[in-house]
Amino acid sequence: MGFNQISFFFLLSLFITSCSTLKSDAKDNKQSAFTVEERNRILEGSVDEPMRVYQITNRSDSLLLRKTSRDVDFAKDTLVLRLFLKRLKETVVDPKSMGVGIAAPQVGVLSNIIWLQRFDKEGFPWECIINPKIVTYSDEKQVCPEGCLSIPEKTAITKYRSKSIIVKYQNIYGIVMQEEVSDFTSVIFQHEIDHLNGILFIDHLEKELSK
Repeated sequence: MGFNQISFFFLLSLFITSCSTLKSDAKDNKQSAFTVEERNRILEGSVDEPMRVYQITNRSDSLLLRKTSRDVDFAKDTLVLRLFLKRLKETVVDPKSMGVGIAAPQVGVLSNIIWLQRFDKEGFPWECIINPKIVTYSDEKQVCPEGCLSIPEKTAITKYRSKSIIVKYQNIYGIVMQEEVSDFTSVIFQHEIDHLNGILFIDHLEKELSK
């Protein structure tokens, strides 16, 4: 085989490999759990670095906070998902935030993921709640103070949150859970799940004032 033939087959093999890689990347992109913008946002920081909290005082932030999130598929973007779960927790426990719960849309990622503090459990542990759905709301309501990391310098007393709820979700390992949650912890669940549906607690306040 002459030099020209060797060069031809070498270039051909590179071309085939490049095409194959592009197809693979396209396939991975199509099956991605996150948009390109979301992936970039997640990957721009280290595992222990908080993310920027979106605020309703910023127009583009506010528009995103009003969108509905999508369910998480644990089989897609596993490494990026793990990084995001850690960064989302770092955001809510960061001294600049110090919240009791946070939802993925609050950092610009439209995925059905929340972190919240379980005041109904010993030691008040933090738990990651994925793909949550409230199955049942109690008729009994409770009065509770609420605030939001995405609504700076705004707190109010709400009167419409159910005293208890039954919620179904997946934990951080993908295991399906269902439990009844009551009192203040149920308020946190309802508040954060509202975020996943593009609803803010001030929307409920406006409804109360209109009655």
